Amino acid sequence: MEESFPRGGTRKTHKSEKEKAFQQSFEQDNLFDISTEEESTKRKKIQKEPAKTKKLKVEKRESSKFVREKFEILSVESLCEGMRILGCVKEVNELELVISLPNGLQGCVQVTEICDAYTEKLNEQVAQEEPLQDLVSLPELFSPGMLVRCVVSSLDITKRGKKNVKLSLNPRNVNKVLSAEALKPGMLLTGTVSSLEDHGYLVDIGVSGARAFLPLQKAQEYIQQKNKGAKLKVGQYLNCLIEEVKGNGGVVSLSVGYSEVSAAIATEEQNWTLNSLLPGLVVKAQVQKVTPFGLTLKFLSFFTGLVDFMHLDPKKARTYFSNQPVRACVLCVHPRTRAVRLSLHAVFLQPGRPLTRLSCQQLGAVLDDVPVQGFFGNAGATFRLTDGALAYARLSHLSNSKKVFKPETFKPGNTHKCRIIDYSQMDELVLLSLRTSVIEAQFLNYHDIKPGALVKGKVMTLKPYGMLVKVGKQIRALVPPMHLADILMKNPEKKYHAGDRVKCRVLLCDPESRKLMMTLKKTLVESKLPAITCYADAKPGLQTHGFILRVKDYGCIVKFYNDVQGLVPRHELSAEYIPDPESVFYTGQVVKVAVLNCEPSKERMLLSFKLSGDPKKECAGHSQKKKKAIHAGQLVDVKVLEKTKDGLQVAVLPHNVPGFLPTPHLSDHVTNGPLLHCWLQAGDILHRVLCLSEGEERVLLCRKPALVSAVEGGQDPKSFSEIHPGMLLIGFVKNIKDYGVFVQFPSGLSGLAPKAIMSDKFVTSTSDHFVEGQTVVAKVTNVDEEKQRMLLSLRLSDCTLGDLATTSLLLLSQCLEERQGVRSLMSNRDSVLIQTLAEMTPGMVLDLEVQEVLGDGSVLFSEGPVPGLVLRASKYHRAGQEVESGQKKKVVILNVDMLKLEVHVSLCHDLVNRKAKKLKKGSEHQAIVQHLEESFALASLVETGQLAAFSLTSHLNDTFRFDSEKLQVGQGVSLTLQTTEPGVTGLLLAVEGPAAKRTMRQSRKDSETVDEDEEVDPALVLGTVRKHTLSIGDVVTGTVKSIKPTHVVVTLEDGIIGCIHASHILDDVPVGTSPTAKLKVGKKVTARVIGGRDMKTFKFLPISHPRFIRTIPELSVRPSELEKGGHATLNTHSVSPLEKIKQYQAGQTVTCFLKKYNVVKKWLEVDIAPDIRGRIPLLLTSLSFKVLKHPDKKFRIGQALKATVVGPDSSKAFLCLSLIGPHKLKKGEVAMGRVVKVLPKEGLTVSFPFGKMGRVSIFHVSDSYSETPLENFTPQKIVRCYVLSTTGPVLTLSLRSSRTNPETKSKITDPEINSIQDIEEGQLVRGYVKSVQPSGVLLGLGPSVTGLAQYPRVSQYSLSKNSPYDRYLPEGKLLTAKVLSLNRQENLVELSILADDTGKPDVFSASLGLPLPKQEGRETEAEERGHKGEEEKERKNQKQKEKRIGKGQEGAQLPSKEKKEPRKPQAKKLGKRPRPESGSEQENGNKRQRRAATSEEDDSGVEVYYREGEEEVEETGVRPQEKQTRPAEAPWLQLSAGFVWDVELDTLTPVLPPHGESSDSEEDEKPEQATRRKKSKKERELEKQKAEKELSCIEEALMDPGRQPESADDFDRLVLSSPNSSILWLQYMAFHLQATEIEKARAVAERALKTISFREEQEKLNVWVALLNLENMYGSQGSLTKVFERAVQYNEPLKVFLHLADIYTKSEKFQEAGELYNRMLKRFRQEKAVWIKYGAFLLRRGQAGASHRVMQRALECLPKKEHVDVIAKFAQLEFQLGDAERAKAIFENTLSTYPKRTDVWSVYIDMIIKRGSQKEVRDIFERVIHLSLAPKRMKFFFKRYLDYEKQHGTEKDVQAVKAKALEYVEAQSSMWED
Repeated sequence: MEESFPRGGTRKTHKSEKEKAFQQSFEQDNLFDISTEEESTKRKKIQKEPAKTKKLKVEKRESSKFVREKFEILSVESLCEGMRILGCVKEVNELELVISLPNGLQGCVQVTEICDAYTEKLNEQVAQEEPLQDLVSLPELFSPGMLVRCVVSSLDITKRGKKNVKLSLNPRNVNKVLSAEALKPGMLLTGTVSSLEDHGYLVDIGVSGARAFLPLQKAQEYIQQKNKGAKLKVGQYLNCLIEEVKGNGGVVSLSVGYSEVSAAIATEEQNWTLNSLLPGLVVKAQVQKVTPFGLTLKFLSFFTGLVDFMHLDPKKARTYFSNQPVRACVLCVHPRTRAVRLSLHAVFLQPGRPLTRLSCQQLGAVLDDVPVQGFFGNAGATFRLTDGALAYARLSHLSNSKKVFKPETFKPGNTHKCRIIDYSQMDELVLLSLRTSVIEAQFLNYHDIKPGALVKGKVMTLKPYGMLVKVGKQIRALVPPMHLADILMKNPEKKYHAGDRVKCRVLLCDPESRKLMMTLKKTLVESKLPAITCYADAKPGLQTHGFILRVKDYGCIVKFYNDVQGLVPRHELSAEYIPDPESVFYTGQVVKVAVLNCEPSKERMLLSFKLSGDPKKECAGHSQKKKKAIHAGQLVDVKVLEKTKDGLQVAVLPHNVPGFLPTPHLSDHVTNGPLLHCWLQAGDILHRVLCLSEGEERVLLCRKPALVSAVEGGQDPKSFSEIHPGMLLIGFVKNIKDYGVFVQFPSGLSGLAPKAIMSDKFVTSTSDHFVEGQTVVAKVTNVDEEKQRMLLSLRLSDCTLGDLATTSLLLLSQCLEERQGVRSLMSNRDSVLIQTLAEMTPGMVLDLEVQEVLGDGSVLFSEGPVPGLVLRASKYHRAGQEVESGQKKKVVILNVDMLKLEVHVSLCHDLVNRKAKKLKKGSEHQAIVQHLEESFALASLVETGQLAAFSLTSHLNDTFRFDSEKLQVGQGVSLTLQTTEPGVTGLLLAVEGPAAKRTMRQSRKDSETVDEDEEVDPALVLGTVRKHTLSIGDVVTGTVKSIKPTHVVVTLEDGIIGCIHASHILDDVPVGTSPTAKLKVGKKVTARVIGGRDMKTFKFLPISHPRFIRTIPELSVRPSELEKGGHATLNTHSVSPLEKIKQYQAGQTVTCFLKKYNVVKKWLEVDIAPDIRGRIPLLLTSLSFKVLKHPDKKFRIGQALKATVVGPDSSKAFLCLSLIGPHKLKKGEVAMGRVVKVLPKEGLTVSFPFGKMGRVSIFHVSDSYSETPLENFTPQKIVRCYVLSTTGPVLTLSLRSSRTNPETKSKITDPEINSIQDIEEGQLVRGYVKSVQPSGVLLGLGPSVTGLAQYPRVSQYSLSKNSPYDRYLPEGKLLTAKVLSLNRQENLVELSILADDTGKPDVFSASLGLPLPKQEGRETEAEERGHKGEEEKERKNQKQKEKRIGKGQEGAQLPSKEKKEPRKPQAKKLGKRPRPESGSEQENGNKRQRRAATSEEDDSGVEVYYREGEEEVEETGVRPQEKQTRPAEAPWLQLSAGFVWDVELDTLTPVLPPHGESSDSEEDEKPEQATRRKKSKKERELEKQKAEKELSCIEEALMDPGRQPESADDFDRLVLSSPNSSILWLQYMAFHLQATEIEKARAVAERALKTISFREEQEKLNVWVALLNLENMYGSQGSLTKVFERAVQYNEPLKVFLHLADIYTKSEKFQEAGELYNRMLKRFRQEKAVWIKYGAFLLRRGQAGASHRVMQRALECLPKKEHVDVIAKFAQLEFQLGDAERAKAIFENTLSTYPKRTDVWSVYIDMIIKRGSQKEVRDIFERVIHLSLAPKRMKFFFKRYLDYEKQHGTEKDVQAVKAKALEYVEAQSSMWED
């Protein structure tokens, strides 16, 4: 109490004194003002002793300094033992927690400081020496972000003088300030679970004398929401609210509910004192003072606390004022000074809520020019980051040392260079450092260090387990003893001393466990070879350094970086046999290895120590002089002796041993072999030639660089024992056969590549793909050591050596290098011609004279001074230029043909005048192919005209191209440059981009007036050479030479060619005709010249133009132009085409002539005149869908069309036209549009020509609404639209046929409702559910009209709180509603969706088993409707009516009013919806709805299995039953069999005889009269007979075998008669479930399991599955697990597992399903059904990648005989659920390996027929009928082919199949005869 009420009085202070004190404190740079009590005591002393000596002044200064220090922000020094503080879990390790504290501090909690119960468990585990089941690790109890109340337990000082803060979470320490008597309801404490009891949990709250208990029901919400359904564990940390205190604090009842805890506030009633105040409590406070550095708050009436600048709410930081009420959270309480610190951050004001932001993304980033926000003298500085966030740097981090610190540099606005070093979760601040050492540090934390990296460090100490090296401020690394040097050191302390600088390489870095291991092995540290840090890095052929981890009998295990290791098998240890590897190799030895093979998925790698040929043998070979000491695999120098047809005769130096070097073996490139053969001559010496084999007469040699390097690198197995499947080997094609290719390797071994795995492409002929002598890469697929045979694959997919772009560039460089070598050989010749050719390189520009123009359009140039020099430009490279002999031309060299001695040149303007531009390496450019060689192509860059070469092959095996894949000259390609300067070859080197970026060849450049794809009539081109003397206006005569749809070619006198356009033949052209058809070939015509077209620019030139004499005369034969003198002059040279088309106004009608239909751009191209072009967008050609689908059928080329001008196309000189009138898109206009976007539940976005967009509401899609209104609309679909409105940025459209086709007068099921005026009260309307609101269901009736159906008007059933309406009424559901009332002023529409009002079925299906509202509710409704009367009478009437309706006799004759009333009680009795009225209208109305119910919707929770024999019976039972649809989401049980539940239960008991035929109302009025009147004997007799008749009817009904059960007794009778029928038991269960009697349904299931005979396994399984379904829907996870475990014991486990997986999937519990499948894969890994089902599950979830991995795993686990079936099944699944292209690839792959598996072929054919095009189907049939299979199987395929063609093909196709079948039969019979 001393703290709250200090002894002795305190003097009141005047206001002026307070102000003065405040000023003093402000001047002293205190961070905060001091609390009033302390302030007053200090002020007392000052007033008592006004005049003191110097000594006292010093004391005063010291006291003010004490105050200043006291209120600085927290530092390690200001902490003390016993201080209670709020923290946040930052890291969770196995043995400790790292806690983030306020003001950027940090502490740790040992595992023994959690709670006493947890420590006991730990001790027990240590004593037992084995793990305890109920003891969970810290990572399971705590997660980063949790807020915890801590107490400082100790402050240790480390060796380096730093303080280490140790904390405790133990409630005994944290809450020891509380006593049992002080506990009050509403207090928020923290505690830990100490034990689990039957009805709850004992919680340790650390208060002595108090036992705290948490009841199970109070913990349930927390367990479900926060604990993922798992029970609480011992040691689990909880925020608990005291609910009840008994026995003076002896017993405390707790609650952990999230809502209660988060709203908890500490109040004065709870009697908190400064001594007992706990961190984490939320208090209501009042601002006392506002300073620039923070606030002083008053809280709990008496207490004062501080809020530092870090803990102000950032959103309100500058808006605080005195006396402002705020909420604050206690951060810490100092045990001695009682100083309280608080926080105003919003995240702390809801206890129990974890912090969400836990780290900073840019951790470690260095930031330049960060501005200072504020400087706090004794704390540090705040900075503002670029994203606006606040950052903080502590004082110690503002400079390198205190000496150089300058406060003046930290004025607001000054900028500094900083580094982000941490993130303080408690302050929500990024922490910065300005220290140079921190900014320049190579690594800031473990995450920055990557395995394989070179790191510098300082030696700290040597230990027995290795050497510790300091890498960074907080980073330590271990160098194990093995890694201190290349060899194992005995005395490492002699070499390494503390403080030494060392350079290491990182072996392993695990940031989570802060584990860093490094090596000091010199070879590894200084290695220049690539480091392997993951299995994916290990590419076959890669050479690298590693160290031996273990030496075994079977070989050595070599380790690399990041725990990657591989095996060097025994045979790869050396070229010679090593009997005992342990005697040769040792652990820790650094070795150089080559990767043979690597499988990253399995983490397996094969390595080899054999890197090159054995030098010993070579030495021995050289020593044996005068002998043929040459062996296979040796590299030698040879001298060319003479040339032969097939190669070169050579002498192997130095002993002149005769040898032969075949032409294909001169190069890896097929085309370079003949070149080298041609230019090598006798006497030339070739170096580094490989000896392939030594024969008796001569040695066979090879000069292929790929083979030479393979032998040098030791990649050449010498025997079959060294070869393993999966190895990649380089060899050459030795032989080509029809069935495959034989490949030989340098050592002489050879293998066969069968036709099936020779290429990824379909192989028709093997010789098309490979040539003899070609270099290839082969993958070994099979080895037979006994027969010395191996099978190889040459497919690119198997033999890829690395990145395709790199390989492509390598091949190109080699090829051009060899050609450069050929040039140097040519330059040594004496011939001037050959020397000249050798000097010519691509890109050189020459001035040449034209010799002649050849007939094919190419140009020959004169040889000039060099006789015999042939220079030619192809027709394409003539570039459309007019060329005459003798003319001088500038040309550029493209290529020199060194065999034919010809030079290919080009006249292209862009190439001759190429631009000099600096290019970037790796930049992508568009280029045009200019020249093609066999293995590479030359292209010119579009931007600069520079020539670049690119390889046409990306692999040695990549030699075959289909015609469609071949490049052509003029085609556009995308190139990525690899060099930026042309070297000696004169070419830039590049790699081609994807084939998809290729563009088709353009005939010439686009000119303004000519369309992109204009084709020039060859008849016109030929006439360009002739000059003429004609002028515009001349009348000429000529003969029609040829007739085209758009123009006529005429031969005039002197052989001049003229042209008549279709528009200049007739004056009046009838629409639809072709004017050119009026003229006939050979006919004489008289015409007038109206212009001259230049064939170079395609423009009409004026007569004054010098080139006019070389133009093609444009003629007119129009009678009006021939008669009169006036004629049009065509001249577009001086008038721009844009001006020419301006003469046409929008809306003007013109006659045009169709030139062509552009399929790509979707428009018609037309000519209005020879010099005026137009375009008609497809959507403006017609309003008929038929025409738009096939425009080519409606419009013919040359046909005259009447079109309306829409406007000019500003981009090009074209008129935009329309065939359907002016395209203005005004209100009321009908137009064709194209769907751009389908917006689910909203409508469509439609685009029109010229960029106009429109929106179609879901209500305007059709005249009749449907459940899925947008189902038939896809993007790009053409729709006919009616423009409703043009206001706004987009048009408002309607697709209703009543708008777009009003003349059809189609039936409007759902009229338009555009405003509230369109509806009347009492009207039935349909609409889509918009949303479910608290007040009711909102139903959209039109685009802007919404109605509300309040919940009582939605359904007769009432939903529980746990079943929200939107679960059953999803957005977009179509419903019928009745308009009850309208408020037109406020636009309110009140609706009813009740079945009684709409006449439609209730919106909730009866099968949902929902309860009806209580009796009183219905009575009040009845009263509202005007049916008043006594309750008893009503009940009687209702009972009698029920009985009548139950019988179904009088029910039909009752008026509708009477029938409506009894339905509610009847439905309540049954627990479901009754049958609708027996009206034919309603049945018809629902028929369509019933059909629409999908199998999924009807699927019940209880799955029913029955025998095949019963199937028909069940189906017939379903037909008369009215099925009711429901949303698929509602997981309620429903019956699969067809039982009618709506028959009354009362029919099972005898009924009272009815009181005649009088109506109910009569009975109500005269009940007494009816009973009083005495009946005659006859009447009594008649009644008796009638009663007997009814009883006999009831007896007959009970005897009827087809009668449906309607009560539990009925079911009991049925199951007694058929005890083994699972379907009856399941219906019995469903009967109880419909009445929501879950326990009874369970009991029925258990009865069934006991009753059904043990022999009926399937019947029992059906019940088990139903029980699993029931538990899944209505039970808990625990009850489901128990049933499942029992089911597994009593049935075949696999079946039960599969059924449960299906149940999980159907109920959308995908996580549980996935976990179950993983269990199944472990338990049933040999069952292919499990793998297939799991694959299908993943594909349905859209996880294609995971499904592919499952297939791979399946193939690894299953026996080989199952592989084909599994692959086929997965391919089928891909077809149905995934990627069809991948499915095809899988099938193709399988069939290439197993071509005779007819079952797989059959499945593939089925799939292609279902999903492929007709061409694909025919292609596959063609392949199948050419297989060599048994005749019986061939007959099957021929028959299928024939059936297919009969169904889809023409008669011709059918006959073709029959002919092929006949051909096959004849071939077979001739074979048998032979």
